Amino acid sequence: MEVIMIRHTTPDVPTGTCYGQSDVPLKETFEEEAAVAKAALDACGPVDYAYTSPLSRCTRLAAYCGYADAQRDARLMEINFGEWEMKVFDDIIDPHLQAWFSDHIHTQVTGGESFMQQCERVSRFLDELRQQAWRRVVIFAHGGVLVAAQVYAGLVTPEEAFSVLPPFGGLIRISL
Repeated sequence: MEVIMIRHTTPDVPTGTCYGQSDVPLKETFEEEAAVAKAALDACGPVDYAYTSPLSRCTRLAAYCGYADAQRDARLMEINFGEWEMKVFDDIIDPHLQAWFSDHIHTQVTGGESFMQQCERVSRFLDELRQQAWRRVVIFAHGGVLVAAQVYAGLVTPEEAFSVLPPFGGLIRISL
């Protein structure tokens, strides 16, 4: 099965903000960015099924691309930044912050999750998806989900994952 994954368009939040699972607005450039994402998706050919993170920055792109009825799945949400949600990194006062900066792969955010926990969540979703008989599916999700899926597919290691982070509105393909 071919899995096409599209990252949401640019959020309208201050640079450096931990917005993970918060439902944030998108920049005014949404239409322009979404048109590029839709063209890239259309070039991939027809899809059998669509999934999306339930956060509006993904459902809005799914709807724009013609998949307003995409199945919402919470396992496709961005990393849970817990107590850091909607805070700018420079303003976070937390004894775990330095440990997280030293090892964001394994260190859990205060009240949230680590990247490996996010990978486990995404892996459970992809394990279930493998059981379907579809030829091609599309998933509208977040950067962390897209890199977790690439780890799952064996394309990168967790340590390399964020070096392949697609841009906002970017598309990746993996094979299950």
